[in-house]
Amino acid sequence: MGHRGPANGPKETIPRCTAPRVSILMPVRDAEATLATAMRSLERQTLEDWECLLVDDGSRDASRQIAEDRASRDRRFRILPQPRRGLVAALNAGLSHCRAPLVARMDADDWSHRARLLDQASLLDRRPDLEAVGCLPRLFPRRSLRDGLRAYERWLHAQDSPERIWRERFIECPIAHPTLMIRRATLASLGYRDRGWPEDWDLLLRLLRRGPVIGILRTRRFGWRDHPRRTSRNDDRLTLDRFGACRAWHLHRDFLRARGTYVLCGYGSTARRLRRQLSELGHHPNTIVDVHPRRVGERIEGIPVLPVEELSAIDADVPILASVAGAERREAIRALLDALGRREGFDYVFTA
Repeated sequence: MGHRGPANGPKETIPRCTAPRVSILMPVRDAEATLATAMRSLERQTLEDWECLLVDDGSRDASRQIAEDRASRDRRFRILPQPRRGLVAALNAGLSHCRAPLVARMDADDWSHRARLLDQASLLDRRPDLEAVGCLPRLFPRRSLRDGLRAYERWLHAQDSPERIWRERFIECPIAHPTLMIRRATLASLGYRDRGWPEDWDLLLRLLRRGPVIGILRTRRFGWRDHPRRTSRNDDRLTLDRFGACRAWHLHRDFLRARGTYVLCGYGSTARRLRRQLSELGHHPNTIVDVHPRRVGERIEGIPVLPVEELSAIDADVPILASVAGAERREAIRALLDALGRREGFDYVFTA
């Protein structure tokens, strides 16, 4: 374990020749209002043997000064300044400097519970079959949270096993990315990519092609801040269309690989977008299943629309994409398909 100095004095430097147990990868841009809180939450960790790579992505406020001030008193913080090149470039730059066998993500506007690093590292030690683990986040401040974020938080909290995370990977990003701890060798082999869609979901979907290799610490160990300048509100890569493009591409490379046709269950706006994006990749529905009374029995561009009850008549070899929102509706479809002997993750998946 690393050593801490006196409570009010400087921390001892972890020897450069000795790799710490965990490297924390933290991109920073114009975060002067929150950065000190984020760094302080790391200084309070029960696991003391860590380093934090703060990649300053061309901040124009006092972020770098704040980071350097704390780093002068705790040499576990390492500041990596770079020109303003964007999040993906900052993440990859920081990754190249990580020395520990485990890499924990964190953003400069969030905070980690004092037991976060120890609990996640311990879980990975106990589970060599896992490549990464997340933990449950609590979004804050609560008063201003939008309904969509509250629903996403509830769904994240329902991810209770590596198998469920794997099965539901195409609905949304199944781990709050700032809570992720991943084996460095795994992250280095995948890297972060800028494909014009969410880099975090893209990373996890590539990793989950290997199977249920991402676990979850079933305790709240992370404070995830929502605010008007949050990346998810302002980044062109995070629009509904770009989320859909990410989902479609990974369905094409994963669940639908070498399968030209599929059954589309649901035909709301998300399903229509998915159908269009998959068509551009060479996948076309041969049947649409829906509950809308005005659509059932009709044809949409020549494709028959059947009621849900006729799922039993569909060829068992054709994969099913269930594009339905809400836990209750998913559970109803899941129960029906499971009763028909269809296996989630193999014969059908949910896609939001």
